[in-house]
Amino acid sequence: MRKSIKALSLVFVLVLVSSSVYAQQKTLVTRIIDGDVIQVLYGGVEKRVRLIGIDAPESRIDRKALKDANMSEHDIEAIVEMGARAKAYVNGLIKRGNFVTIEFDIKEMDRYGRLLCYVYLSNGKMLNEEIVRAGYAIVKTIPPNVKYKDKFLNAFNYAEETKGGLWDE
Repeated sequence: MRKSIKALSLVFVLVLVSSSVYAQQKTLVTRIIDGDVIQVLYGGVEKRVRLIGIDAPESRIDRKALKDANMSEHDIEAIVEMGARAKAYVNGLIKRGNFVTIEFDIKEMDRYGRLLCYVYLSNGKMLNEEIVRAGYAIVKTIPPNVKYKDKFLNAFNYAEETKGGLWDE
């Protein structure tokens, strides 16, 4: 009898854990930070959300923008201008006060305390994928959060082929 109870308890715990890994939650957008970071009201607290699987240029001069400029053929002003375009694109899709649905993957938070999420718009489309498809971000999947890697790669190929967004230059 005790073995049965322990086994049943283990199954129950595994079901709870596995269902929370990909759980989706509706949240309120409070701010657009960048082309790949938004801020939402999560659990009654404003939290930054880093969009999983993508990397958009920075919209302000910081360490990452300088690194991107050093690793590319663009100067820092061009990088920041591209970042501003990426942020403007995101602002065209969602605004402060909109509701979005966030979905976690395996790792839920980065070293900066930001939530790592896939974000869904009210029309059901994934924001992360739409930004890449429009050409305003590249694919940057970091294990273990690779659930939609293939979707992002397909979106990236589409953006490159159609010269969308930042690929028009």
